[in-house]
Amino acid sequence: MDRVAIVILNWNGEKMLAKYLPTVLSYSRDEATVYVADNASTDDSLGLLQREFPECKLIVLDKNWGFAEGYNKALAQIDAEYYLLLNSDIEVTHHWLTPLIEFMDVHHEVAACQPKLLSIFDRDMFEYAGASGGFLDRFGYPFCRGRIFDTVEEDNGQYDYATEVLWATGAALMIRSKDYWDAGGLDGRFFAHNEEIDLCWRLRIRGRKIYCLPESYVYHVGGGTLPKSNPMKTFLNFRNNLTMIYKCLPDSELHYVMRWRWFLDYLAAWQTLILQRHWGDFLAIYRARRAFKRWRNDFKADREAIQQHRVAQEIPQQMPISILWNYYVKGKKRFSDLK
Repeated sequence: MDRVAIVILNWNGEKMLAKYLPTVLSYSRDEATVYVADNASTDDSLGLLQREFPECKLIVLDKNWGFAEGYNKALAQIDAEYYLLLNSDIEVTHHWLTPLIEFMDVHHEVAACQPKLLSIFDRDMFEYAGASGGFLDRFGYPFCRGRIFDTVEEDNGQYDYATEVLWATGAALMIRSKDYWDAGGLDGRFFAHNEEIDLCWRLRIRGRKIYCLPESYVYHVGGGTLPKSNPMKTFLNFRNNLTMIYKCLPDSELHYVMRWRWFLDYLAAWQTLILQRHWGDFLAIYRARRAFKRWRNDFKADREAIQQHRVAQEIPQQMPISILWNYYVKGKKRFSDLK
């Protein structure tokens, strides 16, 4: 049994592996076993791993299962106390693992944690995908310490203290294997986007805690290489976010929030068309709402099971505010402004 298993899920990431895997091996090998799980890549990822990184343990999946189910398939083959899900485009730092392991060893009520995520392109800036820990507003919109919507803050140490969060980024997520499987793992139906938020929210409902530990920090390529408009990403984000809300919100809030989301989602669709002229994103939001409506009943049993396991009636990190109102109307662009 491994104490810590670092698991990198790869799909056609040969260049990223060649560039960033050496830092993972150099700075982690004394504390963890490094695995690469390959999602049926069609590039030379497997050849690279066999030639250049024979010390990595390799898991070869039979097809591209996506982020969520790909990790489920891979982790089912690994016996470890802690899993650390790590993106292939992460550059880790000296002793990055030690604070995470030591904190989890002492705080048994904590199911998962993340390091501080910084941009590899500007190392003084937070990185979009998780910054310094994630929160939700009352309508299910995610934001972070260090990033609200497209406003990413400079890291001046303003969030350099360990804090409880609602969700930890899937780009660098340490989680107890027992908690991972007790909560049902990542929801493979999501394929990608919002799956780590969904898992963390389910853990919080069960009374487990999630932390960001900025003493540990890593650098992430992430959104720096993505186009501003990506209809498939928009579709998955909206569909999966609505599904996550349906699964996790208590009965007392669900209908109210869903009514508002109907209005807010269509408002977002028209905003992308009229102000940004993104026809693809406009259609993607409409498609996402239709897709959610079609498959909502498939998640009815999931919702019932999640609510039956509810220990935490209120989760403070789901803040009782509208992040849209605060950001666009009140002009609060930074997490520290929200308080």
